Amino acid sequence: MIQLKNNTSEISIDKGELVGYKVNGFEFIHQKGSPGWSSSDTEMFPIIGPVNKAGFRVQTPKGPAVQDQHGHLRQMEYELANHSDTTAVYEKKYKAGTEVFNAKFPEKSTEEALIWPYDFKFKKSFVLHEDSLEISFRITGEQGMPFMLGYHPTFKLYSSAPTIVTKNREITLDEVLAVGSRALQVADCTSITLKDEKEITIETKGFGNFMCWTEVRNMVCIEPISFYPYAVEQSHLHNGFQLLEDEAVFNVLLKPKA
Repeated sequence: MIQLKNNTSEISIDKGELVGYKVNGFEFIHQKGSPGWSSSDTEMFPIIGPVNKAGFRVQTPKGPAVQDQHGHLRQMEYELANHSDTTAVYEKKYKAGTEVFNAKFPEKSTEEALIWPYDFKFKKSFVLHEDSLEISFRITGEQGMPFMLGYHPTFKLYSSAPTIVTKNREITLDEVLAVGSRALQVADCTSITLKDEKEITIETKGFGNFMCWTEVRNMVCIEPISFYPYAVEQSHLHNGFQLLEDEAVFNVLLKPKA
């Protein structure tokens, strides 16, 4: 466990997972062990969404790849590259064709091993500022590799009627709950504010969209995504890919209201 601190804030990171973000003693992140979800954040890469109805296969220029919901990156372990009092950098490296054990097997999946036909390196960086937390993702790998990226942070809820506010929309918790496991789409959006007992704004670069998910009232996931997976049939999930050039960089800024 690594903790980064400054005069007003502290974050806790467990093997690359953001498990705490306190500002003046107030915790914004959903705590493991609380109802709703067993994690507090993760990444969705190189796909977003389920593929069970497509035989756990996703089409790529190199042929079908064996994937499960939200991709195989989250089944891999981060390595700590470096850290200081206010920064931490984690990496995952993947060699094309390497089998990655699927934790969903056998209870929730027929696929024991997940395989991707491209090399890549995935870097996740944390920078704790006095007034915000910056999380960035840098992807390098084979030229032309198809991918989509989603970040899946989870926020702790305190009040009975929190709202999620964009530039032109206000979303209630009940609306998110009503959509269920599909997650509520928030298209063409780069900034969202969660208004609860305290407020926090999620500003993004590179993603372009959000989706919101929860099945309980004590937490909500507000997820920056490059593509909303339920816009297509699972067999056409490849329509949401973008192609890697030299590198791809995505940024998320968590800004609590002072």
